[in-house]
Amino acid sequence: MLRDSIKMSWSNIISNKMRSFLTILGIIIGVASIIALITIVQGATDEVTNQVSSLGADKITVQAMGTPLKQGLNERDLEALGNIENIKGLSPTITGKTSIASNGTVMTEVTVEGKNEVHFKANDDIIKNGRGLNILDIEENTKVAIIGSKINEELFLGKDPINKDILINGVSFTIVGVLNSSSEFSFSSSNETIIIPYTTAMKTVGSRSITNIDVYMADSNKSDIIMDDIKQVLNQAFNYKKNSYFVFNMEDIISAIGDITGMMSLLLAGIASISLVVGGIGIMNMMLVSVTERTSEIGLRKALGAEPNSIQLQFLIESIFLSIFGGILGLALGLSIAYIASIYIGFSLTVSMSTIVLAIGFSAIVGILFGFMPARKASRLNPIDALRSL
Repeated sequence: MLRDSIKMSWSNIISNKMRSFLTILGIIIGVASIIALITIVQGATDEVTNQVSSLGADKITVQAMGTPLKQGLNERDLEALGNIENIKGLSPTITGKTSIASNGTVMTEVTVEGKNEVHFKANDDIIKNGRGLNILDIEENTKVAIIGSKINEELFLGKDPINKDILINGVSFTIVGVLNSSSEFSFSSSNETIIIPYTTAMKTVGSRSITNIDVYMADSNKSDIIMDDIKQVLNQAFNYKKNSYFVFNMEDIISAIGDITGMMSLLLAGIASISLVVGGIGIMNMMLVSVTERTSEIGLRKALGAEPNSIQLQFLIESIFLSIFGGILGLALGLSIAYIASIYIGFSLTVSMSTIVLAIGFSAIVGILFGFMPARKASRLNPIDALRSL
């Protein structure tokens, strides 16, 4: 009985190709919307999370603006922060913009960052050529520089810049390293940045205090305790003045991003699922029309001994076929849209099996739910009334 029902359902779908396609159009749009939206949001979320993670999941960032009486932090404050337990290093950052020159080329408004050796130990993959900063550079205020990839191309295209001189704000520095290229969309893009020792940078860019520090944790599981200890040091440094500093943990940011994008995914999937419901209504409408058109066929089958269950099964299978076909076509369309979006926006396309199962499974459920009523109506037709329509 099942095989005959499948054959008859398939034959009816094939014999009405255009009507079947228009019927499943709503399912195609609904499934494509769900697949495309969830995949795009998931890909963008992964990209943002990776970029934030690249800044250091084991890192606590301190922004110490200070008070009118004390601007930023000094060396004694850094020493107090360094004595906190479960901290493996501090990396202060001095930032400024100035002009640079080399090989007869001048660049203006270039970002100069002052950092120490801890930054290069924590990010050992950022150097392409040469070396990073070491402790002697910091202690002796050496005039050495690590240049970004775009600055290297602008000033030393086709040449080795190592040990070449570069003027930073009119002061001669020796280039000791070149940074690897980073994504232009990255929060931490350093392609147009020059890094010098932070002790040297304080004089070069005219900064008298340190307002940004990256604190690297030895044990990130104790981040709450470490943050409390950091706040205690900062409170003492700024005499417990409110809004004199800000401390945040990268793990908290990553968690917040995950929560926000998760809610967005559910919201978008909910909106897109409305299309599936509309598509299901379309299938139910078509099936009701089909039952009306095939009343004589149903009456003839019943007169020849067909059971109501076999009539109901045939129409139910037809409805499920239409929904699953719509789901498969919608899946292909949704993945195509997500693929084009990933190329245009610039994120890695990741398709989870749960998303595919959800879309196909949901479309099958829509077929069962919205196909049940027409199938039941067909099974309950009186054969005598049905044959009168001949």
